[in-house]
Amino acid sequence: MTYAYMPVSFTMNKRKCLVVGGGKVALRKVEKLLEYDTSITVISPEFDQKLEFYVSRGRVELEKRMYRSPEASTYGLVISCTDDTDLNRQVSEDCRSAGVPVNVADAPSLCDFIFPSVVRRGCMTAAIATDGKAPFMSGHLNLVLETIFPTYWEKLMKHAVTFRKKVQERWVDDIENKTACYGRFLDADWKSILKSKNAEEVSHELDRMLEP
Repeated sequence: MTYAYMPVSFTMNKRKCLVVGGGKVALRKVEKLLEYDTSITVISPEFDQKLEFYVSRGRVELEKRMYRSPEASTYGLVISCTDDTDLNRQVSEDCRSAGVPVNVADAPSLCDFIFPSVVRRGCMTAAIATDGKAPFMSGHLNLVLETIFPTYWEKLMKHAVTFRKKVQERWVDDIENKTACYGRFLDADWKSILKSKNAEEVSHELDRMLEP
């Protein structure tokens, strides 16, 4: 079996993003982009009221007009979600001719990337996708991920980041002891630790895991 989409993570820092369309779908896409350190421009003759709220907060730039081909080619990431099939196709063609990653809502053949269903716990991201073939299943499996990674994982991931720094400093070039430290961290009953210990006690627990 061959697949259409390869799961990758690429940086969104300072990426210049364009959303073509101003309805409810555009709003959902913009709210996804707002999770990242990006600049967001939305182009549409009409806008959902909440998009204008984000403008008032300085989060989004709106341009009340029609899309002008090939302007999408000047952006770093583009999402087209209008109800005009020909316009969506034009945006996709403009992007692909310039090597700009593009997503067109409900049109996998016009997409270079798709949005997986995501669960976040601090710096950890768990994502589910169905290669664009059965997206309704992604939403269902998202509920499964929520149970696999309960909310205490957000605190756990913060401690994991701290612990990695401690290990790197304590065992600079000692791969064997690094591996042993990570093993002790992974074997710990973190659900109980986080429930029963305060921040200072957790810090002591991490220090104990550093030692052979």
